[in-house]
Amino acid sequence: MEVELSVVVPVFNEVENIPELHRRLTKVLQELVESYEILFVDDGSSDRSWAAIHVLASGDDHVRGLSFSRNFGHQMAFAAGLDHANGRAVVIMDADLQDPPEVIPELVAQWREGHEVVYAQRARREGETIFKVFTAATFYRLLKRITSVSIPVDTGDFRLMSARAVEAFRRMPERHRFTRAMVAWMGFRQIGVSYVRAARRAGETKYTLSKMVRLANDAVTSFSHVPLLAALWLGVAALVLGLGGGLVFTVTRLAGVWVSTHWGLMAGMLTLAGAQLVALGLLGEWVGRIYEEVKRRPLYLVQDVVGFPPSPPST
Repeated sequence: MEVELSVVVPVFNEVENIPELHRRLTKVLQELVESYEILFVDDGSSDRSWAAIHVLASGDDHVRGLSFSRNFGHQMAFAAGLDHANGRAVVIMDADLQDPPEVIPELVAQWREGHEVVYAQRARREGETIFKVFTAATFYRLLKRITSVSIPVDTGDFRLMSARAVEAFRRMPERHRFTRAMVAWMGFRQIGVSYVRAARRAGETKYTLSKMVRLANDAVTSFSHVPLLAALWLGVAALVLGLGGGLVFTVTRLAGVWVSTHWGLMAGMLTLAGAQLVALGLLGEWVGRIYEEVKRRPLYLVQDVVGFPPSPPST
């Protein structure tokens, strides 16, 4: 059954935050729209997050839940939520309360003005280290320069999408997903809403440094060919250095100056070999991603559901 607004929330070990998030969301949504649903997607949590979602669904008809068969990842949880949402508009947000539910009315107001996508843009980030703030700011600005789409800086996944935008998003089946770039690629009429990103209320961040690096890698390899071009230019530079070194060696020997060939040959071989390995590594990254895509496995598998009609989709 279609509702006016759906809110999709990926969950991974957020049992401490779920009740408070539900309380604040319910307060905001009851005053904002006539009909709504809150869709929690449990991404293989190892704590009691799924049990907490069950408790909420048993006492609130607006709550729905999907539980993955294992941890498929934050971006896949967004994909599952968007696949199963029934709203005329859908808000996607994290469960850690760093995305304040109280910002949703501003997103909805812009949607009602005719915008298909309304993204929340961070004016300030509270409770985060200087390293995290600096690297995030640098990453967004670098990404905007090297990718083929214009991704708004200082934005995360917190945003509202119209039903038409959600339908377009569902038609993008790639496995290595970077939601904010995918949404930017779609186009439509988009606008930003400024907000202050709050500190995490409880628990620990699930985005470790390694996960952030993987997400950045997905962003670059999915939306930019610049690294491949960089490998090409690195190879050209190595070739030029090799030819230049050979020319200098030849000229000095013809001039009667004795020059040992040992270090020159070693430097030339290392330069050329390094350039080749870098190029092969980058090419291998793209080939590996092609291999992952052509297997056409499901993006995620649903193990359990709660709050859905009797015959919900199984994947």
